[in-house]
Amino acid sequence: MTPRWAAERRRDPYYRAAQREGLRSRAAFKLLFLQDRFHLLRPGQRILDLGASPGGWSLVARDLAGRQGEVVSVDLRAFEPIDGVTFIRGRVGDPRVIERLGKEPFDVCLSDMAPSVSGNYDVDHARSVELAELALGLAEKVLRPGGSIAVKVFQGDLTEELRRKMGTLFERVDATKPPASRDASSEMYLIGRRFRGARAPVGAPSEEPSPPSPAEDRNAA
Repeated sequence: MTPRWAAERRRDPYYRAAQREGLRSRAAFKLLFLQDRFHLLRPGQRILDLGASPGGWSLVARDLAGRQGEVVSVDLRAFEPIDGVTFIRGRVGDPRVIERLGKEPFDVCLSDMAPSVSGNYDVDHARSVELAELALGLAEKVLRPGGSIAVKVFQGDLTEELRRKMGTLFERVDATKPPASRDASSEMYLIGRRFRGARAPVGAPSEEPSPPSPAEDRNAA
């Protein structure tokens, strides 16, 4: 951690708010924005959180799911336990992880996974799409019909193809960039709702319009 980076983080209003409210990470505000806009999480749901460390999204998901709900978190990096959250240590895409998730389907799959940034944008974009596809592939196996997914990806020339793929699995696919995402970041979130089911036919892409630019999306929100 460089002194400059530490100083910038201390000035970050989302970082300060996360510290003040005990949210574990500033990323929690991204999920809260997605929840406010798309209403993905409800009491009593079974929720899967991929790339969960340090637990910011899992904590928010647990509070929204309530005592009757269940949150299962998956990551290679362990984090401080959260009461009411089940943690599975493993890599998304590993068949052993799927076995440990149990047979009961999930209502929502969340993925805030991102690659380690290399500095080569094309490489980082491609790796982010690979992670998103891993999340999508797992969701296809464990989501109940009618379920939802929120997955992070870096914008680039592969994003639209990923969105079309999601359109074969979900009745509606939207794209957004939360205000808590840094302005310099190319990250965006693809939201798939009303999962058609694991045996959904692969046909025409979703008829949703092309993803808005981050500026357009923030203005529309």
